[in-house]
Amino acid sequence: MINRFPLVLMLVVTFFSCQKETQTRFSLVSPEGKNIIHFELKDSKPYYSVSHGEKEVLTPSRLGFVFQDNDSLAKDFKVINVNESSVNDTWNQVWGEKHQIQNHYNQLTVTLQEKSNKKRKLNIEFRAFDDGVAFRYIYPEQESIQDSIFIMNELTEFNLKDDGDAWWIPAYKPNRYEHLFTKTNVSEIDTVHTPFTIKSNNGLYLSFHEADLKNYASYTVAKKEGTHLDLDLMPWHDGVKVRTTKLFKTPWRTLQIGEKPGDLIESYLILNLNEPNKLDDLSYIETYKYTGIWWGMHISKYTFWEGPKHGASTKNSLDYIDMTNQLGIHHMLVEGWNKGWTPAWYENKMHEFSFTEATPDFDYQKVVDYAKEKGVKIIGYHETGSNIINYKKQIDAGMQLYKNLGIHDVKIGQVGDMLNMKEWHGSQFGVQYYRWVLEKAAQYQLTVNFHEPIKATGERRTYPNMMAREGARGQEYNAWSEGNPPNHTVILPFTRMLSGPMDFTPGILDIMETKGFNNRRVHTTAAKQLALYVVFYSPIQMLADLPENYIGNPAFRFLTDVPTDWEDTKVLNAEIGEYITTVRKDLKSKDWYLGSITNEKSRELEIDLSFLENGKYEAQIYADASDTTLEHNPEKVDISKQEVTAQDKLKLKLATGGGTAIRFKKL
Repeated sequence: MINRFPLVLMLVVTFFSCQKETQTRFSLVSPEGKNIIHFELKDSKPYYSVSHGEKEVLTPSRLGFVFQDNDSLAKDFKVINVNESSVNDTWNQVWGEKHQIQNHYNQLTVTLQEKSNKKRKLNIEFRAFDDGVAFRYIYPEQESIQDSIFIMNELTEFNLKDDGDAWWIPAYKPNRYEHLFTKTNVSEIDTVHTPFTIKSNNGLYLSFHEADLKNYASYTVAKKEGTHLDLDLMPWHDGVKVRTTKLFKTPWRTLQIGEKPGDLIESYLILNLNEPNKLDDLSYIETYKYTGIWWGMHISKYTFWEGPKHGASTKNSLDYIDMTNQLGIHHMLVEGWNKGWTPAWYENKMHEFSFTEATPDFDYQKVVDYAKEKGVKIIGYHETGSNIINYKKQIDAGMQLYKNLGIHDVKIGQVGDMLNMKEWHGSQFGVQYYRWVLEKAAQYQLTVNFHEPIKATGERRTYPNMMAREGARGQEYNAWSEGNPPNHTVILPFTRMLSGPMDFTPGILDIMETKGFNNRRVHTTAAKQLALYVVFYSPIQMLADLPENYIGNPAFRFLTDVPTDWEDTKVLNAEIGEYITTVRKDLKSKDWYLGSITNEKSRELEIDLSFLENGKYEAQIYADASDTTLEHNPEKVDISKQEVTAQDKLKLKLATGGGTAIRFKKL
């Protein structure tokens, strides 16, 4: 049991006299007393530690910096000021998985100053939430003028008290974030990306990440020794971690803490640590589902490049518009419409794409006009090939073209292991680039779907035109690789998706017949593909299969019904890498939706429907057929209906690699 502390900020200051030196320790407690941050100076060096109730999570861990010329800002400190505050308010998302979010935390700001040498100051802001903790450094203007600062290392440590299970993908590898997750002990990890999620041996669920990342390098987590971890900043090509000037703020270093896996998903700590919406014009921002000329190219029915099988031709686009209209969907993506595509477009080379010149077989005006007649909005596409020099030269012209055509949504790809073939996507260079593109898009009334992106850190709150991003191994790997194993989709909600919405591109229903290279297939059941629209949150959801595979399929009804904007989200049961059941309430109706998915194991789950409101609901159930397995009839979906109330329980039967999707329609 967790001892409940008073709701007011508890600030405990203890002074210990030790001959000529005074040590100072401060403790900051979250509003309901769940989490505690301790700060102390030991031998004039700053340390922090974290507890959850009576459980110690992080043991004393170093803080500080190393600047150029081995100039350390990490010792010889004294505390010269301490400020405390508390915030409890609510705010509404422009769109999201939960409409109204509570932002409730206690804050402690410690101002340090070097006792000798340059006598520089350093502020450290700590925030204690009931769902986790966060801190950041603020380097204020100093009396000694510095025109520029090169950060060579941030000395932040995460010294875990206990070992535990860790799910991770490696940093500094080809293909960016697009890897399958490895599960090991914390003490056995490589250098890994965040969100970095752990099931601690003390029973807690932990996730390390960051928030409000801008004009700074993103961080990875490096193992130091045992369960002692270091924050590792992704460098520029010359080894410098961060270039800054007289004053700077780091992103928030975050640790989400839960007593069960679903607590991590229901945490909005990352969003709360970002600035409020900065956009005045929200008229063009909407959530939606979309089809696209996409899957056909991945399964080699079409090509990205010009030729007899070119996917993005006028003819194919008009045909897809007709089918999109027939399906009752109102957005459609066209990829590969422009000059510059070659069969080697995905290789690490400085390919030069045009963002205004179409291929001879594609007429953008004709396609857009026809789509408008059919009630379909076209989504634009920019593939940079990570040639950022080329993209920056053309970005205004490319975005102006979309504005002229009345297009308000663009997918932007950065295929390539390094930006400009030399800078990491997560370096300060990459962070600055992605933010610059996002702000540029807002100028042209464009929402953005980044592929091959930097990780999300909650900037969608500040710039709600940042709709979704890839940033993980998605659906397309099922078309031209060994594929994603069934457990991949029950790991992503607790890892990558803790950072923000993902454009995973679910919805492949023609599982056995739609073959990719070397006779590949999606390792799933069709019912699981439906359930992913609830389990995986995104304000834009692709209906990724060929549109013709949806026509006449009764299971497609769920995809027309399922919303993309929600009032509330709850995780009913979960175990990382095993299974998860998520329910979400539609923002625009009284209906609830459920998605439940499993890994390679079949399982039966009993679901308590107490999340429903008073009254009766019609449960419209899309489940794996009784004879369905991952290998046998995976495309079969049993569709049934029954009347339920909040007092009822439902039994779900999930096939191997399967799932269940349910709409609870209020009667």
